[in-house]
Amino acid sequence: MMINMFDKTKSGRIDVYGFSALWKFIQQWKNLFQQYDRDRSGSISYTELQQALSQMGYNLSPQFTQLLVSRYCPRSANPAMQLDRFIQVCTQLQVLTEAFREKDTAVQGNIRLSFEDFVTMTASRLL
Repeated sequence: MMINMFDKTKSGRIDVYGFSALWKFIQQWKNLFQQYDRDRSGSISYTELQQALSQMGYNLSPQFTQLLVSRYCPRSANPAMQLDRFIQVCTQLQVLTEAFREKDTAVQGNIRLSFEDFVTMTASRLL
């Protein structure tokens, strides 16, 4: 998915410049992740994830954050998100936010879509 973000020719490949941009992109996410990994455990908890998403400007419910934790964290007594999953979640949120903003021309925070428009919008960006 991330290679596709930097694949300007849509060939499924990136050149050295695309790789350099991808590497910088990953390093930025890693730095952000480390800011919220307060105990330096190499993973972030539900609370740390909620704080990170909030500071990135996402006004998401605790239930949605819990859904992310349930979906992307290993099952345990204290589930926590690893860096690779954090990057995946943040990248997907970023891509979906961009798609949403394209449709939210009045900047109201809501849009009206047909099911096919929704599926097309998400599939064209995430698959």
